[in-house]
Amino acid sequence: MQHSDEFQALVDDAKSRVRETTLAAWPGLAAAGALLIDVREDREWRAGHAAGARHLGRGVLERDIVGAVPNKGQVLVLYCGGGYRSALAADNLQKMGYGNVLSLAGGWKAWVAAGLPTEVDG
Repeated sequence: MQHSDEFQALVDDAKSRVRETTLAAWPGLAAAGALLIDVREDREWRAGHAAGARHLGRGVLERDIVGAVPNKGQVLVLYCGGGYRSALAADNLQKMGYGNVLSLAGGWKAWVAAGLPTEVDG
């Protein structure tokens, strides 16, 4: 997908404050209790998502995160389609006091390309 220069600048700004993680690091993070959160749209989630992930789309994430994950020290790994929206989401969660938020580099596209387990709802 081709992104506008303005969107890319916004993402680059967020990424300057957000830590990214890789698929290679995910198994260790999962074993240590990290939560995997899909921040994509509802239709994207229903079409397929990472096995074991929770869904908190960008449209409701900031509103619902405290109820879903009250422990602001919990390690959260966010993913979207390609790593852009998850960086924006991670930046906002950090502003809300969540101190262990990571954005998954490559997102859903990388997850699928790596052949990692998926689930379908709907």
